[in-house]
Amino acid sequence: MAALAVMAVAVLTACSSPSAGQPVTPSSYYLALGDSLSQGVQPDAAGASVETGQGYPDLVYATLLASHPALRLVRLGCPGETTQTMMHGGICHYSAGSQLAAASAFLRAHRGHVFLVTIDIGANDLEDCGNQPSLTRLASCIGQLPKATANVAAILASLRAAAGPGVRIAGMNYYLPALAEWRSGLLGRATAQLSEKFAVAYDDLLKRAYGQAGITVANVFEAFETTNFGDPVTVPGIGSVPRNVARICQWTWECAPPPRGPNQHANAAGYRVIAGAILAATKLS
Repeated sequence: MAALAVMAVAVLTACSSPSAGQPVTPSSYYLALGDSLSQGVQPDAAGASVETGQGYPDLVYATLLASHPALRLVRLGCPGETTQTMMHGGICHYSAGSQLAAASAFLRAHRGHVFLVTIDIGANDLEDCGNQPSLTRLASCIGQLPKATANVAAILASLRAAAGPGVRIAGMNYYLPALAEWRSGLLGRATAQLSEKFAVAYDDLLKRAYGQAGITVANVFEAFETTNFGDPVTVPGIGSVPRNVARICQWTWECAPPPRGPNQHANAAGYRVIAGAILAATKLS
């Protein structure tokens, strides 16, 4: 599916010709990479996670299109992608073998015409840590952090080499769905608090990896007020909860009743928050 998207863009560009006398505006590209967030995944009415047109790349693209009418969006993201599968394949099909190989090939083939690259990767490496977490599971996840961030660094180095030094690349850190555990009594609150400490450590490692690669980081972690256990907010149907818990309930499907919830993906409002963080970080808004 991802490979077909690239081919479709190439055909569209090749077959579009300007009217006589009109100046030619060279096409440029916004390449969106990553996991399910880059494909706008949300639960449908039956609770199945499906790709939508509300992902943050769609929203960033819509904003940029007003001032860059020749811009084309190419989405190569893969729901469920980990850093390992992004490098080596195994979930989504790419003719090049992996998302990273497909992205690198695209970047090299379109040198000088890539306006923006965005990437979110690394959350699924620690899926067991944030999906229905327990204190024991969280403790065991600490050892997974170095490998995940080393893979992120390797991916970023490959993308930068393929894109060249002048291409704007923006990564992002993550919100923390496990904060929703706060609603489950004393043990749930302890789990949420420990999850937050774990997330802070991972966030620091991700920022370091992006910084070493010279890549901008959209601070989604901060936009969702992940560390703010104060400033209570009353959420309809849930009651008064700390602000960071409220953000998860308001901007993801994690606190939604079945069949749509609990689901850790952002909802439409959450994707708008992520897109805003990316536009702010890249200074494109």
